Amino acid sequence: MKRRIVLIVLAVCLAAGGALYWATRAEPRYEKYSTTFFSFDTVISIIGYAPDLNTFENVTKKAEERFMELHCLYDKYNAYEGVVNLYTVNTMAASRPVKVPDDLYDLIKYSHDMVPVTKDTVNIALGPVLLLWHDAREAAIANPAAAYLPGIQELQAADQHTDLGKLVLNDAQKTVFFEDPAMQLDVGAVAKGYAAEVVAQEMLKGPMPSFIINAGGNVRTGHPPRDGRPNWGVAVQDPDGYVSGDGVSDVLDILFLHDTSVVTSGDYQRYFEYQGKRYHHIISPVTLMPTDFFRSVSIVTESSAYADLLSTCLFLMPYEEGRVFVESLEGVEALWILNDRSIRMTDGLKDKASSQGASNPNPNQ
Repeated sequence: MKRRIVLIVLAVCLAAGGALYWATRAEPRYEKYSTTFFSFDTVISIIGYAPDLNTFENVTKKAEERFMELHCLYDKYNAYEGVVNLYTVNTMAASRPVKVPDDLYDLIKYSHDMVPVTKDTVNIALGPVLLLWHDAREAAIANPAAAYLPGIQELQAADQHTDLGKLVLNDAQKTVFFEDPAMQLDVGAVAKGYAAEVVAQEMLKGPMPSFIINAGGNVRTGHPPRDGRPNWGVAVQDPDGYVSGDGVSDVLDILFLHDTSVVTSGDYQRYFEYQGKRYHHIISPVTLMPTDFFRSVSIVTESSAYADLLSTCLFLMPYEEGRVFVESLEGVEALWILNDRSIRMTDGLKDKASSQGASNPNPNQ
């Protein structure tokens, strides 16, 4: 009898030990790691929860390589040996159809097809106009005393070559052709967000789906952090906070999110000053000038590419018009920082914002 009891107890202990063993194998301990690198002319950071450092380094190395590859493809200013990129397209597509890599063709096609969605505010054929503003900004940065504005007649002349209808895309051959010899494509309003989404989708299929990517203000979150918190905390930058640099006044709000994107367009990111006025890089296709409706707008939606386009689109609309527009879109929320530094946000974002009482508890602490 005693032997039977001992055997039963032993069997129970072995079963419990086996269950604990398999539970441990099924739920490995995740550690938090981070890395930074430079691509798309900005610092890109990735934070992730991985079972070990080797996994994290393998995943983020591939992510960095992917960002670098996409940056080269989307670059309109530089040629790269052996690479057919946007510079190649802008240089050669007026003389013949240019066959481009899938990643570049897909971006151009996506941007082309999304023009009606953005109410014609984001036109990748605006390149000739944007180039004039780019040159003025670069000249002002190099020598503030020599700052100037592009002339309105010069801008209007460049605008004659921004008809997207003269961009010919061949889906079967993956070729790009310009019917207007002076056409120039500029994908700056979508390229970084599009790249972040490409990388995020690849990471979500890998061994580290719990991550957050910050590509210079384009934030893409993966699955929730593996430390018990239900969400990642995404800071909304104070447009003037960089002046203090104390790490506190730089933030106006915090959004608690996962498996989604936050992309911000603002007047403080790329700009120059002329005669005491700030001229930022987001140019209206109507006035051919920068807008001054507010300081920034942040879009919250799943796709970083979509968010990037919409943040530019809404930045070019007055607040009232933009609010009606964004509320007509499914799965999209927005936050505006007005010129008086007050904050407005869509109703669907309020339960995710720290300023509205949202929190991000960690039951493990």
